[in-house]
Amino acid sequence: CGNKDQEADGKDLAPSPGAFSDPVYKEIAITNGCINRMSRDELRNKLAEFRLDTRQGHVTKPLVSGVKDVLKKRLKNYYKKQKLMQKEPPNGGSYYDYICVVDFEATCEEGNPPEFVHEIIEFPVVLLNTRTLEIEDAFQQYVKPEINPKLSAFCIGLTGITQDVVDKADAFPQVLQNVVEWMRQRELGTKYSYSMLTDG
Repeated sequence: CGNKDQEADGKDLAPSPGAFSDPVYKEIAITNGCINRMSRDELRNKLAEFRLDTRQGHVTKPLVSGVKDVLKKRLKNYYKKQKLMQKEPPNGGSYYDYICVVDFEATCEEGNPPEFVHEIIEFPVVLLNTRTLEIEDAFQQYVKPEINPKLSAFCIGLTGITQDVVDKADAFPQVLQNVVEWMRQRELGTKYSYSMLTDG
């Protein structure tokens, strides 16, 4: 695949302007057009070249066209994956303008019993600029637990968060609303793209 005649044949397969107007999708469409014109033997040879499965699938006594469809789909998926993996991020280094790094603290008990319900008691967010790798802003609020409102001595020792701190804090729904408003004021999701990153 890839000569000028094949590219001309694939023009009608190129995506229209919009979400898929990136040149990589035109390349994928042209490649798909080339694959559609391959014979069954050509498909198997190309799959073998990339060390992909050349079998026809699990259908017994399939029609020839059915065999070709399975092989074509397999080869198209391979090319598509390779093309998208090679595509550079839109801003030259990251798919996002910012990363919101979140490191929750939660209620806990010593030994981490499986029946214990963990609740967030601290909601901190650090706003990292992916171009400069500088921290531009931060959000931090404590959260009042409701299922297990009294912190264990183990939790206080582990997190450094005391009972009086969470007693004076807002409940989770209000804190979450505050986070959303903080992000809105910084135009995250509107003017700037972002991703949330947590440690689990």
